Amino acid sequence: MQFEIRPATTADIGNIRDLCQPLVDQRVLLGKEMVELYESVQEFLVCYQGEKLIGCGALHVMWEDLAEVRTLVVSPEFSGQGVGSSILSELIQRAESLGVDRVFCLTFEVEFFAKHKFEVITDTPIEPDVYAEMVRSHDEGVAEFLDLARVKQNTLGNTRMLRVL
Repeated sequence: MQFEIRPATTADIGNIRDLCQPLVDQRVLLGKEMVELYESVQEFLVCYQGEKLIGCGALHVMWEDLAEVRTLVVSPEFSGQGVGSSILSELIQRAESLGVDRVFCLTFEVEFFAKHKFEVITDTPIEPDVYAEMVRSHDEGVAEFLDLARVKQNTLGNTRMLRVL
C-alpha cells in the first residue's frame, strides 16, 4: 500500500479533527478544541493516501528527556496495514532527533504499543524535583503522565506505557 507521511500543516487540521471525531465520540480519545489542534500543529505528522487523510499522530515534548505520543489514529479501513506503525516509527525518530530518551503514551491499544517496545508502567518514573516542575503544567497530557487525580475521570481504562529509546 502506498502512502505518504509528512509534517502537518494548518490546512490539515480540519481533516485531523474529522479523523479523530469518531474516537472522541466513543470516548477512546479526549476531544480537543480546534484552537488546541492549531496550537499543536507542529507536533503532528499526517499520513495521506492520495488526497485522503488515513492517519495522524503527534509527539509532545514534556521534559528534557521525555515526550508523549498523542492522537495516534488510523482510519478504520486502513487498520492493520502498517499505517499506525509507520507513523509511530517516524514519531520515535522525531523524539530521538530532539534528544528525548523516553516516550510515554496513554492508550487502550496496549498490544500495538507493546509490539513497538512500550512497556506498561504503574508509577511515575521521574525524579521528585522534575515532578515538582511538571506538576505546574496546565497540559492535560502532563497531568495524565503524572497520574493526577484531576484527569482520572477522562482516562479510565487507559494504560500508561513507556518506551526507553
